[in-house]
Formats: sequence, structure tokens, C-alpha cells
Amino acid sequence: MQRQQAHEQRVAQYADPYLQRRSAGLKHPVEDFLFTYYSHKPGQLRRWHPGAGVVLTGQQAQDRLTWKHYRIADVVERHAAGLPGGCPGVVFDAESFCSGRREAIDFTRMILGRTAARPAQFGCFGLHEWAMVYQQESNQVRHDYLSLRLGPAGTDEVVEKSRIRCTHFDAYRFYTPQAAPLNELEPTRENQRDLEQPGCLHANMDLYKWAYKLSPALPSELVMDCFELSWQIRAMDMKASPYDLADWGYPPIRIETAAGKSAYVAQQRYFSTRSAQLRTKLLDALAPLG
Repeated sequence: MQRQQAHEQRVAQYADPYLQRRSAGLKHPVEDFLFTYYSHKPGQLRRWHPGAGVVLTGQQAQDRLTWKHYRIADVVERHAAGLPGGCPGVVFDAESFCSGRREAIDFTRMILGRTAARPAQFGCFGLHEWAMVYQQESNQVRHDYLSLRLGPAGTDEVVEKSRIRCTHFDAYRFYTPQAAPLNELEPTRENQRDLEQPGCLHANMDLYKWAYKLSPALPSELVMDCFELSWQIRAMDMKASPYDLADWGYPPIRIETAAGKSAYVAQQRYFSTRSAQLRTKLLDALAPLG
């Protein structure tokens, strides 16, 4: 019960403010993102799962008997957990989970493994966000309630003077039509497995996606580790964006300057190292699923 309560409190500090803003019809350009871009709802994130091999008893067991991919523990599992012979328990049902999710499990293992095996690239400087507003009028900008820090002309100039080399399809697909041909690569859903690399902020944010897609096979603590890393990466990503977010509490990383590029790369390297650790944990958690 202690783990469950700790998890629920951990989720609440992120989810509760978002739900309050949503009820009030308010937006936050940074702190809403993980709840609006990704498909995992706050209520789903709040549900605590112990992960494979943990036998639950009492009310926790009763609750999970109505959840997908849980079953009554067998004699061997109860004995390994030190439960008395007649004490019931509930465990994650790996067989039912894998029977319906084999393709997703295999794809996740493949994308995580291939990404981990590639060298990290640190020369993109977050220009994907700039390419998403290139040559657009202010009323066409994706976040139309925000102003551009350098204005439309200044933003376009940064794009035109820069080398654009995004490797991540889910960033590239939001480029404006004018910006797409400027990218050195042409990421697609099909070549994603061949382009993902561990220096990419968005690939590292997506560790949260791969983690929640594997629930309840993973302990919720690991899912939240990925969530919190993605939260921090999103903040850094938007600081380096063309938007003026100073009044929101996010001072800019001025990637149009040498100092800003250096600051960006330093943080990118830090997040790449942390992501590598979580990527390894996710791959280890996938191993028992066959």
C-alpha cells in the first residue's frame, strides 16, 4: 500500500494542476504537453501497478481482479512471496498480456535496442520547433496564444541560416510545408527504426510512451521515471524554441547564438545519458516477456 500511495502522490503533483487548468479552460504550453500529446490519460497514469512477479493481497488484490492482465496467484507464486497456504493473492498475468500485445512488445524492444546501439548526435540545436513555424503568419502559428521571441522575420532568418537535420519523424511531421525540404533527412514512420538516435530529445521523451504502452507489465515507478524525464526534456525543448515563454517561467535558451548552442548541447548530453539508463531498464523489463 505504501508504494501505491507514494505513486499516487507523485502523479498528483503533475496531473492535478493540469486537470484544474482543463476544467477552467486554461492552457499551459509546457506543462500540458505530456497529457495532451500522448494518449495516456491522468487517470491511467495514476493507477499503480507493481510490475511482474509481485503478489498482491488484501484490498489491492481485490481491486485488480477487475483489471485487465491480472490473475489469481498460483501455489508456487504464493509460496515464493511467503504467503500462508490459504492466503489468496493476485499477480500480473504475463500470458494474457503477451498474447494480445506481441507485436507491440517486439516493436518496442526493437526500437529501444536499435536506438541504444547508435551514436548520439548533438547538432540539431532544437531547430525542429523553429521549422514548425517557418514562414507562417502569427495567426497560423501552432501555439497561437504565444508570441515568437524574434518575431516571424527573425524566426525565419534563424531557420534559413541554420543546418536543419532532425532525425525524429514525430517532430518532422509538424514542419511547415516550406520547412520540410530544408531538413537534410526525410523521416517517415517506416524508417523510424533506422533513424532514431539517443541524442534526440523527442526520442528520449518517447521513453515515456514506450513505458506506458507496456503497463501493467512494468512497475509504475519506472513509468513515472520516464514521465518525469520527459517532463524535464519538454521544458528544455520549449526554452530552446522560438516562443517567448519568459513570462511563463521559462527563460530562453538562445540557440541562435554560440553561447545558446553550447548550453543546448550540454543539456542535450545530460538528457541523453539519463535516457540511456532508462532505456536499459526498459529493455531489462522486457526480457521476461519473451
